[in-house]
Amino acid sequence: MSPTSSPRRRTLTAGALAATAALVAAGVQVATATAVPGRDTAIAKARANVSHNAELFGFGAGQALQVKDVVIDADGSQHVRFDRTYQGLPVVGGDLVVHQDAHGRLKDSSRAKGHNPAVRSTVPSVPAQTTAAKALAAAPGISSATSQPELVVWAADGTARLAWQTTVSGLGKQGQPSGRVIVTDATTGEEIEHFDAEHEASGTGRSEYTGDITISTTLQSNGQYALIDPVRGHTTKDAHNISSSAVKASSGTLFTDADNIWGDGRKFSSDRATAAVDAHANTAWTYDYYKNTFGRNGIKNDGKGATVFVHVGTNWDNAQWSDACFCMMTGDGDGTTDPEQVDLDTMGHEMTHGVTSATANLRYSGESGGLNESTSDIFGTMVEWYANNSVDTPDYLFSDQSTPPWLRRFDKPSLDGRSADCWSKKVGQLDVHNSSGVGNHWFFLASEGSGSRTINGVTYNSPTCNGSTVTGIGNQKIAKIWYRALTVYMTSTTDYKGARTASLNAAKDLYGAGSTEYNAVAAAWSAVSVS
Repeated sequence: MSPTSSPRRRTLTAGALAATAALVAAGVQVATATAVPGRDTAIAKARANVSHNAELFGFGAGQALQVKDVVIDADGSQHVRFDRTYQGLPVVGGDLVVHQDAHGRLKDSSRAKGHNPAVRSTVPSVPAQTTAAKALAAAPGISSATSQPELVVWAADGTARLAWQTTVSGLGKQGQPSGRVIVTDATTGEEIEHFDAEHEASGTGRSEYTGDITISTTLQSNGQYALIDPVRGHTTKDAHNISSSAVKASSGTLFTDADNIWGDGRKFSSDRATAAVDAHANTAWTYDYYKNTFGRNGIKNDGKGATVFVHVGTNWDNAQWSDACFCMMTGDGDGTTDPEQVDLDTMGHEMTHGVTSATANLRYSGESGGLNESTSDIFGTMVEWYANNSVDTPDYLFSDQSTPPWLRRFDKPSLDGRSADCWSKKVGQLDVHNSSGVGNHWFFLASEGSGSRTINGVTYNSPTCNGSTVTGIGNQKIAKIWYRALTVYMTSTTDYKGARTASLNAAKDLYGAGSTEYNAVAAAWSAVSVS
């Protein structure tokens, strides 16, 4: 019945009033239909059982049943779940389950707890547009919202009445897709209930790089799970191989799934959700590292989550952060030796570019550009240490998973044949990915010290440029110092000499001038020829 129908009266039969024990609002998924032989037969038998036992199920004229789920046990027992409609309108609280034996004979039912008398109700006197406006006003915290009212028979409390069930869709406080359902009496306009349209869920991800992991997902009002992290606010999308230059915030398709089990755990996987699992989980780890270590609330420290795109470009062996779309983009690798660019330290690296942009905004050229890259290498690596995953164990080898055996390393950066171990006047003329070696080398020396050592099964041998011996104080302290230097003292044109000053100021703030930490920072800078 539309809001413009003539004001004739409509009788709601007792069957229309039936509410199940679960009293689940229509449209919320309870389980996924099981595709097994005999499903159609089970449904047909269940419909017949409802029809033959109409009084038991409160089933009468004007009603129809819509199959929602079928579960068949190992012994053949059948459980058929229906949603109910009355004269074409969904009956909220009218769902039921028919329990049958292997031959389709009725064994039991899940139905209304009590018998509701017939109630007569008029056509809605509150129009849809008024309801929509009230629903928007009743959904605080959701911005850029739209609303869509739907006329339903609301019988969840045993008293049937016509109601507007309005879904308000928009963006939550963290920038994530958000929704709220408001139910109002269609005659009086009074609110009956409200609830979130989307619900936090824990999915199982079969990742490419970190094994089977738990990921935060959202159960949407259509019954599908989505790669929307309701806690951190980020979403993960399939870019469908469009070029990185064409990616916008609105690009791509949100990953959705029926059973909340994602990916197949294989490298070069044909299952497009596998890369999405890594991207989604690693974005969460990066968010949590900054939040739990430094109290930083998101990339821009504004509580908003980023959009993450996987499958960008064709054989694009790269990843990047874009301030323009506030998004992270990852490619599928070169298709032969390098798989998807969604490993943990790579993701942490790229998102740290967003942190740098929102703080010191180090210019991406010359020595400041090298510091920009080094900062991303440092914190990308620290995210890996924070996650402490048993499959991708923490190390000082950057991007070793997606670019084996590694793309860059900290103990002696020049082992890649391009990067600088020590500062010189020529460092600023190098590509920023190579001039970053000075900062990476400093970080290793200050964290772990000089000379040879084995950490988590990896052997390192870090020399000094001045022949000194450096004793490290641990990467957590050095990362804490570097973060303060970045967010408090560095500016867009900071060079390596300025980085030394900034980090010493930070060490003094945190641990005091002349402290062991302060002296370790100074010694490590001298060891890479920055004085």
